[in-house]
Parts: sequence; structure tokens; C-alpha cells
Amino acid sequence: MKVSLLALTGLVVPVASFAWAPAAGRTSAVSFASTSTSTSKSHQSRLSASSSSSSSSSSTDQIDFAVAERYNTDHPNNNVPPHIAALVGRGLHTKPNHPIGIIRAQIQDYFSKVEGTDFHIFDAEDPIVTTTQCFDDLRIGPDHPGRSPSDTYYITDETLLRTHTSAHQSQHLRDGYDCFLCAGDVYRRDEIDASHYPAFHQLEGVKLFDSEIVKESNGLTGDDWLASPDCTIIKEDLKQVLEGLMDHLFGPVEKKWSDDFFPFTEPSLELEIMYDGKWLEVLGCGVVHQEVLDMAGIGERRGWAFGLGLERLAMILFEIPDIRLFWTDDERFTSQFQAGQITKFEAYSKFPPVFKDIAFWLPEGYVENDFFELARGVAGDLVEGIELIDEFTNPKTNRSSKCYRISYRSMDRSLTNDEIDALQDSLRDQSETTLGLEVR
Repeated sequence: MKVSLLALTGLVVPVASFAWAPAAGRTSAVSFASTSTSTSKSHQSRLSASSSSSSSSSSTDQIDFAVAERYNTDHPNNNVPPHIAALVGRGLHTKPNHPIGIIRAQIQDYFSKVEGTDFHIFDAEDPIVTTTQCFDDLRIGPDHPGRSPSDTYYITDETLLRTHTSAHQSQHLRDGYDCFLCAGDVYRRDEIDASHYPAFHQLEGVKLFDSEIVKESNGLTGDDWLASPDCTIIKEDLKQVLEGLMDHLFGPVEKKWSDDFFPFTEPSLELEIMYDGKWLEVLGCGVVHQEVLDMAGIGERRGWAFGLGLERLAMILFEIPDIRLFWTDDERFTSQFQAGQITKFEAYSKFPPVFKDIAFWLPEGYVENDFFELARGVAGDLVEGIELIDEFTNPKTNRSSKCYRISYRSMDRSLTNDEIDALQDSLRDQSETTLGLEVR
């Protein structure tokens, strides 16, 4: 039995998308790195054995990312809602006693011990990036569905909340970094259930080889590059490093490699591990595509890159059942975790859900993510899940309708039917006025 770790943790990357994360059921999205539009310097440091909790130095002119006005602008095509802007700048991956920060620190600790490399850490970069950084530099074309406003949060036509940490990769390469890890919060519109959330965290790594080591393959592309000894050397080094990372995080586990496709690597690979009797897809990786290196101005270099989602690893290792919990400030959650320790999450409450159904005729151009985003905007984290329970096409009019069941549940208290009725009425009204849906 093969199970997507993303499916278990909520970071599902669309089948049509290009991301380091494994595909598991969405329709579009992108992720990988680029640089920020801010002039502030990134929080950088050298990895050392003592850097397992966070980087040790920071920029003196670092701007405050937790300012909603940076993301809620008056640009006519701005689609960042207040509930998303409020999440930016929380820095969960830098908190030493938070599950996300603990996983990040363990990954950094492993890379601090990889022989022959000295990885820089980037973990406080501006989440606002350009379309060039997030897409074009990574060979993600203008027609890719992951660039749609139904998938991506745009601030202006040319700036957005990064959809992946890869949005910083090319700038780091241009700046001369040839070994680095980049961690941060990323944002994508997504479906709603216990394992999906529109804000989550990624970590990616890049290692370039000395040009002298791979000079025999200089200028090779396509099949010639794939068949070259240098490509094999880089690919095998990548696999060895990442297999060691999995053993570091999960203990000795059985591993399986398979071919994959990402526009920014060639060849591209997917790593699965056997965990609790199931095959789990844990990360995507590959040899950096020649065109990506050419666009970064270092076409003579070769190297590898990988990316993974921190939430999905944390949900497995800490046995956390609901992705919303990562964002809570409830001490019953936060007090359970300590830096450097993997401990099983102990549930502190389980309040009953309230179910409400909504059905509507679909207008032309209906995109499901837009409805999910509207529901989050109306009810916030009280929306636990939205499930499609029925769809129908009228044979006479050829009009189609869908019926969704919405599960409302608070992690902190019991909900009343009256308050949920009010939220449901608001959702019905806004579905008509905002999305043009004809509620049945």
C-alpha cells in the first residue's frame, strides 16, 4: 500500500503542479525557490553543530513581516484575504520549542555533519517575491495553472506570497552561494480538511559541485547529460545524502526511489520510505536543470536540489492529527514540545462537529479553490473540512450543481448551532455576491 505523506499532513501538491512535494490530488500549484522583493537582508548563518535550533545571526535592518498592510494592498488584483495576511510573520519554523521548529532544527543538525560541505542557512527571507523569482527562474511557464489567482495569493500583478521556498534559489545562486538550506512559510490556496492549510512551511537544500569535478559534462543537455558519468555522480551523492537524512529523522528505514518530473531538475526523483507498514512519499529532488543554472549566470556549474514540507514530517513524527493545531497559541498544545525532542502529541480536547450542507449551480469558470477560500474567510479555522457529497448535471439545461458538506469544529470549545447558522448564512450570501453562485 502506498500512501502520500502529503495526503496525511495536508500539504497536497496538485497533480498538474511542479513542486518538491509528492502529488496527491489537487489540480494545480507550484513550489520551489527565489528571492524576495525587499531590500532587507536575509537572516543567514553558517551551519555548525550547535545550530540545531536556529540560525545564530540576523540582519540589523530586517523588516517586520508581521504587518498585514504589506499584503492587503489596494491593488485591483490583490487577492490576499485578511485571514492569510494575519498568518504571515509568525515564524513557526524558527521557534525552538514548536514542532515545526524542532523538525527544521533536526534537519539542520544533520546537514551540519555532512562531510565536505558547509551549508548556509536562510530562514528569515521576505515572503513577498516576484513572479520571475517564483516561476520564471524555475522554468514554470506563464500558462501553468499554479500561477492562477485561484491557486496563488497575489499582492500585485508581479508580486505574490511565495508558493514555495524555491522562489529564493536562483538569487542565492547568483549571489555566489553553492551550498545552502532555505526554510520558510509558504502560501497556496487549497482544499479544506484536517491535513490541508493555505499556509505551511518548506525546507529545501541545494549543493553545487566544483566546476573542475564536472567539467567533462560541460555543455551537455538532454539525453547526453542524463547518460553522462557526471550526472550519475551528482545523482548518487544526492541519494546518499537524503537517505541519511531519512535515517536521521525516522531511524533506519527501508527506502525506495522512483523517477519523477519537476521543471527545474533533470533528472528528477521521488523518495519513499517504509513507515508503520506503509510506503510514504517524503520528498522530491533532482539534479538542477541546466537552464535554471544558465538563467542564474552559472551555466558551468552542476549540482542537486531537494525540497520537503515540514508540516507533513511533523504530523507523522509527533502524531499530530489536525494541521490547524500548528497555528494555535493554546498552552495545552505548545507546552507539550521541547527543543530537540520528538514526543507524541496528547490530545487535550475533542469537541463535537457541526455539519451544514450547501448546494449551488455552477457558473462558467467556477474554481473550487475560490469557494474554499471564501469559506475560510467567513469562518476562519472553525472550518474543519469541506467534502463534496453530490454533483448533478441537468440533462435538459446542461447546468451542473455541486453539494458540499461543511464540518465546523473548534479545537477549544463547543460550537452552538445558532452561531454556525449565522456563519452558514453569511457563506451562502457571499457565495452569491462574491462568486456568482446560485445557491439552491
